[in-house]
Amino acid sequence: MKSFELRNAHFDRLVNTPDLRWLGQNTNHARPHPAVIEAMLHSIRDEEFHIYAPPAGFEELRAGIIADLGLEGFSALVSDGAVASLYHACHTLLGPGDEFITTDPTWNWPMAFARSVGASVKQIPIYGEEHSYRLAPERLAAAITPKTKVVYLVDPNNPLGTACTASEIDAIVEVVRAAGAYLIHDCTYRHFAYDHTLAATRYPERTLTIYSFSKWLGLAGLRVGAIVANPDIIEQLTAAPPNNLGSSILSQRAAIAGLGIKNEWFPGVLAQQRLNQRLIKEAISGIPGLALPVYPSNGNFVVLETHGAGITPEALVAGYQKRKIMIRQGAYHTPTFGDRFVKVSTSVPTEWIEEFTALLPEMVESARGLNETTKLF
Repeated sequence: MKSFELRNAHFDRLVNTPDLRWLGQNTNHARPHPAVIEAMLHSIRDEEFHIYAPPAGFEELRAGIIADLGLEGFSALVSDGAVASLYHACHTLLGPGDEFITTDPTWNWPMAFARSVGASVKQIPIYGEEHSYRLAPERLAAAITPKTKVVYLVDPNNPLGTACTASEIDAIVEVVRAAGAYLIHDCTYRHFAYDHTLAATRYPERTLTIYSFSKWLGLAGLRVGAIVANPDIIEQLTAAPPNNLGSSILSQRAAIAGLGIKNEWFPGVLAQQRLNQRLIKEAISGIPGLALPVYPSNGNFVVLETHGAGITPEALVAGYQKRKIMIRQGAYHTPTFGDRFVKVSTSVPTEWIEEFTALLPEMVESARGLNETTKLF
């Protein structure tokens, strides 16, 4: 069986595992607002699924996304989730001989999209205290070459949870503008940040903002997101969209309803996930060698460093997997630094975090000295 089929079969088993605690995918498991459920039920009862959606998305949804970002004058192109937006952007903006620059760690798939069209990929390491786990604008400037076509910035960073300051965004934008490059600002985790600055407000002419409903609204399985940019860039993207018959009507109805209740519902989700981060922080304080290098995190997850405790991330992940708790090994995000950490999602019921922390001393002890080869996802 091909490696992709093996990975898919393994994930299929995870999805079909009853009572699995999903602490590894940054998914949001908060109970949905009734208005979101009702919007989907209403769409099904009206049998809207017989028709195609507008190719750029429902106008109400497009306007709602722009309003949520506060980017008046920009345009939104609804997609089948943020990763589809990234695929579309990379395949439209890049070609053979172009250069794509991002950080290490970063979200890996856009690098694969860039390489698939013949572009080269350069990563700037940001993991470690020496880098403060963030991208210094001067290091970006040093990495830029005449071939640089796209700079890809995940902000807040996945998996680290660091967020750029306003002054950092200002400086990064100046570097990208001087190079005449595009800036893809992946803001998937923006809603969880303590503070966040949109690069599009500084560099409107060539910034593409990636928007997702998977994380803040918990619609990961429905696949709905958007690219937001100036109208000229959106016009360029609409020439050959991967979903030219429109994204799922059911998903868009859920997203519209979500935007309508966001101010009422989301603050509770945010408070709970920040509480969950504190519980993890308290739990590791009594276990020598474990550390949270970025705390508090600006995402709905934390990075838990394990190398100081003398255990491998894979051994810890495998131990929890046997208890039907999914966390993620660092190698999923970065082969360079993946031996140092695991990632734990926090936008989940507090009972799940309590289960995770109660087991932590036992899991650490059992993982010591193991070189786990269990199939992980």
